[in-house]
Amino acid sequence: MAKPHVRNQPNRADLRDSLATLATERVSERHPDLDLLSTAELVGAMNEEDAVVATAVALASPAIAAAIDGIVGRMSTGGRLIYVGAGTAGRMGVIDASEAPPTFGTHPAQVLGVIAGGPFAIQAAVENAEDDDIAGASDLRMLGVSAADAVIGISASGRTPYVLGAIEYASSVGAFTAGISCNSQSDLSQAGDVAIDVVVGPEILTGSTRLKAGTAQKMVLNMLSTITMVRLGKTYLNLMVDMKATNEKLRARAERTVMLATHADAVDAARVLNAVDGSVKAAILVLLTDLEPPTAIQVLAAHSGFLREAIGAAPACGRTLHGC
Repeated sequence: MAKPHVRNQPNRADLRDSLATLATERVSERHPDLDLLSTAELVGAMNEEDAVVATAVALASPAIAAAIDGIVGRMSTGGRLIYVGAGTAGRMGVIDASEAPPTFGTHPAQVLGVIAGGPFAIQAAVENAEDDDIAGASDLRMLGVSAADAVIGISASGRTPYVLGAIEYASSVGAFTAGISCNSQSDLSQAGDVAIDVVVGPEILTGSTRLKAGTAQKMVLNMLSTITMVRLGKTYLNLMVDMKATNEKLRARAERTVMLATHADAVDAARVLNAVDGSVKAAILVLLTDLEPPTAIQVLAAHSGFLREAIGAAPACGRTLHGC
């Protein structure tokens, strides 16, 4: 196997010393004798450590909001949201991307997770893959990343070569870029258009960034994808109205969502969903406005899928339970 290209690779001693400067690599002073604690004490200690994550994410809120606006700007004109990471960070991106189609009705190619080492690395460690910055750039080039897209790099350390290579390539072609790191002023923080620094501090198990850092990454990704989809009209009230009913649970949820939005009974919700080929948005529009199913679908399309706007444009909206 060819040795991966590594950017400006320091010798091992220098790398070891540089790791000591990272907040995510420091030794926690709160629980130095982890191996002496009882099971109950260990559970309490980990819960205590995890409690700091939400506060750290809150401190990054302005940057998270800026990243969302950048993503919405690209996706609203047909661009894609692409997450890039290695190891745990890469898996977090893949998880978030894979949930977008069933939750928000997106095409599978609209939100993507790219992980160093490829699909095999989702289930098994491919440790050397993260060191190859050229592979990061190459993987995005293969996806045809352009100025139309938004690319989010994820790296607890903020220095993963694969992620840096990907972000630098994305920036070079004009894509919107942001980096999620758990160390401030990292290389990743400085490489993208927006730096999302969620500094959670040392891990209870030194250097194990699948813990607090991984939790922080998941929380930020939840915000990026969910709020982006809210801004793109994928929700109505606080309901998932663009979901894809691809199994019995989701079909039941689709019916329940229609019932919650319109106060229709289960029979009417199921009947109208069937008439609009399962579109939750169209079913709600029909029940709230008395539009015929084909007309409701046309009105939705005319308003780019924004259900509230479609309701407001329908003549019967003044009679609806929720109004316009």
